[in-house]
Amino acid sequence: MASYTHPTALVESKEVGEGTHVWAFTHILNGARIGSNCNIGDHCFIESGAQIGSNVTVKNGNMVWEGVVIEDGVFVGPAVSFTNDLYPRSARLPEAGARAQKANWLVSTTIRHGASLGAGAVIIAGVTVGEFATVGAGAVVTRNVPSYALVVGNPARVKGWVCQCGMPLRFKGERGICVECKRSYRRSGEELEKAE
Repeated sequence: MASYTHPTALVESKEVGEGTHVWAFTHILNGARIGSNCNIGDHCFIESGAQIGSNVTVKNGNMVWEGVVIEDGVFVGPAVSFTNDLYPRSARLPEAGARAQKANWLVSTTIRHGASLGAGAVIIAGVTVGEFATVGAGAVVTRNVPSYALVVGNPARVKGWVCQCGMPLRFKGERGICVECKRSYRRSGEELEKAE
């Protein structure tokens, strides 16, 4: 698949992979890293130091800040809010003092392989969203999300478990089965893993 950049997009980064499509009015700063075969929607902003893997979909209206790491195969719904500072102050504020130095405020956030973030979700700095987890629309994620978990609400809480294909799992005891693709999983407390 050939790469494509819409004529109104501004792509300053040299680290955008082959087959990635960048749509209208999106701005990708120098120093941002984007893998191959991604789809970056309209009106997105990707800051220097942000990292996006391959085969990622970033829907319209997203801002991905420095310190945010999005691994391969992630889906970012429209208007998801990422953060990278737990105690924000303007660096131009004289009273901010040492907080004005990036080393004193930048907090990394990681979205693991295959996870999905619903429209309007808020991801607080410092959390990790686990592999193939699903964050419901409008959820406010304030703590780490286990792999395969479905989280919803404010603050986001585990409400179920999902398959790698994205469908909800049905459980008998500790064993979960996907009714769609028939993959099977084992639950142990607050963790879920794919059964062999």
